[in-house]
Amino acid sequence: MRNVVLYMNTTTNGRLDDPFAWFVGMSDDQYAEVERGYKTFDAILVGRVTYEEMYEYWPGAETEEGDSEVNRRMAKMMNSYKKYVFSRMPAGDPLKWNNAELVTVDSDREIVKAVRTLKEQPGEDIHLAGGASLAQTLIRLGLVDEYRLFVHPTVSPGEAWFDKIEGNRTLDLISATTFDNGVVALYYRPSETPGTDEEPSSELWAGSSTS
Repeated sequence: MRNVVLYMNTTTNGRLDDPFAWFVGMSDDQYAEVERGYKTFDAILVGRVTYEEMYEYWPGAETEEGDSEVNRRMAKMMNSYKKYVFSRMPAGDPLKWNNAELVTVDSDREIVKAVRTLKEQPGEDIHLAGGASLAQTLIRLGLVDEYRLFVHPTVSPGEAWFDKIEGNRTLDLISATTFDNGVVALYYRPSETPGTDEEPSSELWAGSSTS
């Protein structure tokens, strides 16, 4: 079965929003690790707003003059992935990015069903790419199988990955790696997956219809 992997940069206090306010940049050794991780995916889960932001950048980045070779390689992977775009509202215009498919869901129950179905299909692991409400919802529903967090040496006020959960979640450490820019990669696997063995509620998933 495929795994859903949250693969993200964050602050030491777990901030997930507005990376331009706190991102310290990526060193060459971190780029190499990120690229290695991207090769373990063949699909991404993304909310509608984040999809639009990614679509503005990645298609052109593959051939952007003056850009780094590693970034072009990462762009090529992003453009080749199957993109599952989660939204509470049906699409207005067709999705323009290649390999993009709208997944219309308006409740926790439908999200659990959709993600379980994707995990049961053959293929590589699935990158949970955001936005904030989609990532927080999948974390809350116990649908994330692995956390790969690149923790930057800064604290910053804002939304955090685990703001929506109730109670404690125990994680098993897979690895910890430090990089030249002071970032630490912490890879975790949940000790147990909460919520997925129970019938999900019909509660609307957190956030707006286009997150």
